[in-house]
Amino acid sequence: MTLIRDDGVVLRTQKLGEADRIITLLTRQHGRVRAVARGVRRTKSKFGARLEPFSHVDVQFFSRGEEIVGRHLALCTQVETISPYGGRIVADYPSYTAATAMLETAERFTENEGEPAVQQYLLLIGALRTLAAGEHAPSLVLDAFLLRSLSVNGYAPSFDDCAKCGLPGPNRFFSIQTGGVLCHDCRVPGSVVPSPETMELLGALLSGDWETADACEERHCREGSGLVAAYVQWHLERGLRSLKYVDRLPGPVSRAGRS
Repeated sequence: MTLIRDDGVVLRTQKLGEADRIITLLTRQHGRVRAVARGVRRTKSKFGARLEPFSHVDVQFFSRGEEIVGRHLALCTQVETISPYGGRIVADYPSYTAATAMLETAERFTENEGEPAVQQYLLLIGALRTLAAGEHAPSLVLDAFLLRSLSVNGYAPSFDDCAKCGLPGPNRFFSIQTGGVLCHDCRVPGSVVPSPETMELLGALLSGDWETADACEERHCREGSGLVAAYVQWHLERGLRSLKYVDRLPGPVSRAGRS
């Protein structure tokens, strides 16, 4: 029997029996982990409210063996809140839908339980923190998170130099299948021709240039969001269910949107 302590983000929960839940977390040291939290659905539970999606928590697991992932699910025995992002995120619908898509993306990119995924974990923490603070439009934060998740998992798209021959940009054509922009000689059937402003926006989101991203016009944000969604779903090989619910409409913080 082993006690393991780690910090993580709650990705989702599932009911188990009459009062328990299976909690899926993305942790700093152990990657994606599933554990049983006993009695958390009872009104008198000491830490049930701390184990809700979007919560950043310090958690202790009780495992049968030296590894946290094995034949039996670990038992969650203690939880302390580090940052309660969920309370601020769920109060704003665009932020809530964007954050839900982030959680699903993080889970999909960490399919092997117990394998550390520190970069993905840090990306998720940073994105949730930004959403909760309301620093940028939720749709832009989501697109930045999706692009950077692709990058840390080896699928970084090119928005300037040709993805096939490396010809310095700007280049006009964009192909999801070949990894980004293409020059005239390398273009393939099915390539699209986004606006230069859209390519500049996507490059800014990938690099963290928020001054450029925040100043982008709505029509370019719409076009960029469509390209990002298509690119992510191509590389994940199946769609993200939560993307269709993302609120891309203009709001008080954002002028970004996608039909």
